[in-house]
Amino acid sequence: MRRTFRTRRRSSLPLALAVALTVVGGVTAASAADAGRSPEPGSGPEALQEVMFVGNNWDGTADVIRSAGSFAKLGRINVIPDKDERLREIYLNPLKLVFFLGIRNGPGEGHDQFVDDMYSTPDGKAMVVSRPSFADVVSIDVATGKINWRFPVSGFRSDHMAVSPDGKRIAVSASTSNTVHVLDITTGAQAGSFKTGDKPHENVFAEGGKYLWNMAIGDVNTDLDAPGMDWTKGDRKITIVDATTFEPVKVIDMRDRLDAFGRKDLSDAIRPVALTPDESKLYFQVSFFNGFLEYDVAGDRITRVKTLPKNPDTDENRTTWVNDSRHHGMSMSPDGDKLCIAGTMDDYVTVVDRRTLQEGPLVSASKPYWATVSGDGRSCVISESGTDQVTAVDFATGKKTVSVPVGDHPQRVRIAHVPTDWTGPAAH
Repeated sequence: MRRTFRTRRRSSLPLALAVALTVVGGVTAASAADAGRSPEPGSGPEALQEVMFVGNNWDGTADVIRSAGSFAKLGRINVIPDKDERLREIYLNPLKLVFFLGIRNGPGEGHDQFVDDMYSTPDGKAMVVSRPSFADVVSIDVATGKINWRFPVSGFRSDHMAVSPDGKRIAVSASTSNTVHVLDITTGAQAGSFKTGDKPHENVFAEGGKYLWNMAIGDVNTDLDAPGMDWTKGDRKITIVDATTFEPVKVIDMRDRLDAFGRKDLSDAIRPVALTPDESKLYFQVSFFNGFLEYDVAGDRITRVKTLPKNPDTDENRTTWVNDSRHHGMSMSPDGDKLCIAGTMDDYVTVVDRRTLQEGPLVSASKPYWATVSGDGRSCVISESGTDQVTAVDFATGKKTVSVPVGDHPQRVRIAHVPTDWTGPAAH
């Protein structure tokens, strides 16, 4: 495979719980994918259309594309309209500047990280965005491009988010303070917060929003990547809290499950995941591994592992892999029959039969960084961060159908809603 992406520097989701805990049943399939699907298109006082937000991390923009079919671009939103003000604050504060430059030279691969995650408000009038380099979350009016509210997170970096099933709250990881903040999506007011393991990453609402799961990924920006140095990566654990009181319900560590399965060699830093529609099985990726594992919810145990092909052109020096990733990106077809896997450092995407775990064609892709499901459920949509495009792969055939150019270094792709007549923010 031809490698086309830029020179790299140093570059996960819930696990099910079923034993000794009757109050938590598991993560809903909707929340594990893209929970911001309310209200339905065409409903409510103002008709909405379903779209996809594509976060262009290094640009500080988000492209808005159709959620299926042609995936045509509808417009672009500048998510850093206050860039000069934020930079002024940072350069006048030596401690903030240290972390700002650390993000640039660590997870940013030499670039500032201006957009990580995005969701729409229930009325489709605003985009809520986490901005890692600015350590905040902002709400941006999609009609005017102006900021509605800003919430500075604790510490010095914001990360992945999740929206509650009712669309009213947003959870954001503050990765340097080991904290998750839960905000009112309309006003930005904090509803609560809780502590996590080291470097909180993925957030998922469970049981219709009753519980909130956080996966702490640990330190993925050091060069201590040899398997024998895995203990240096920090306290990686899953913290489950009551989403009303934010009191801990359960804390679990996948290390024990991996060891019991006979895979002490694998990292317990959990990356993207996918749940079956009936929530009986969870599939998840881990750091440094070209493949994924299957976890039985009721049995609270790992049941299968799938190793996917390596690209012979991939540098086997683990310190060159982006943020300890080898493969980073996973989604599941709505019927639960197929998995879509982004082979990030191996430059491909493939559709895997969930029953047999047999992979389909390896579709060439340049540093695919995320995978989600199209609005019609027919395609897996990946962000190709190496060539600045999003690509759709048909779940039925495993073949590429279309690629659409976007901004610089696309990462997260989320289903969202905007008004039906939206064509981009007005000039201001």
